[in-house]
Amino acid sequence: MRHNPDILSMPLGKLGEQLSPEALTLSSGCLVKVQKRLLCFTPWRGPSIRDTFGNKAVLDFHGKPLFAELVILRLLQEAGWKGVWVDSYRRAFRRSLPPSRCALPPGAQNLFDKIVRANGGRSGGCWDIFAWKGRLYLFVESKRRRRDSIRATQINWYESARKVGVRANSFLILEWEVKE
Repeated sequence: MRHNPDILSMPLGKLGEQLSPEALTLSSGCLVKVQKRLLCFTPWRGPSIRDTFGNKAVLDFHGKPLFAELVILRLLQEAGWKGVWVDSYRRAFRRSLPPSRCALPPGAQNLFDKIVRANGGRSGGCWDIFAWKGRLYLFVESKRRRRDSIRATQINWYESARKVGVRANSFLILEWEVKE
C-alpha cells in the first residue's frame, strides 16, 4: 500500500488557496499539523432538493445542486482521483446525492476496514472524502469556515489510520465558504 507522498505537489490547483496547516492535538498530547486549503462555493439557486440532510448547504457545481462533500469529490475527480463521500450521517458511501449508494473497490475497502479495526471497530470519525489514485490514498475533511471544527472522533480516525500505516500527508482539511 502506498500513500500520497505530497498532496500539495499533486495537480490540486482547483482545491483552493493553501492556508497555514491546522494543528491537531493527539490523544498522546502531541501536536501534528495537517495541510489545509480554502475553497469558495456558489450557493444553489435552482429548485430546492428534497433531502438536505438537516439543512446542509446546497451548492452550485457546474449547474447542478451538490453538498460540499460532493463538490470536493468532483474537484478531486477532475484531478484524476477516484473516491467517495463517506456519509457518516446515513452510514453509506456515495458519489452523488442520496438515495444513491456505492461500494468501495477491494483495495480501498481493505484499508478502510483496517482503520475501522484500529479504531475499535468504529467507522465514526472517518473523514468526509476517501479518495484514491492508483495505490495512493487521501482522506479529506470538509469544514465550513467559522462554523465547523475537527472533532475528537476525527482525531481518533487520524490516529487509527496512522497506526495502520497511512502517512500524515495523506490527510487534508478543506475549509469552505459560500460567496453570494
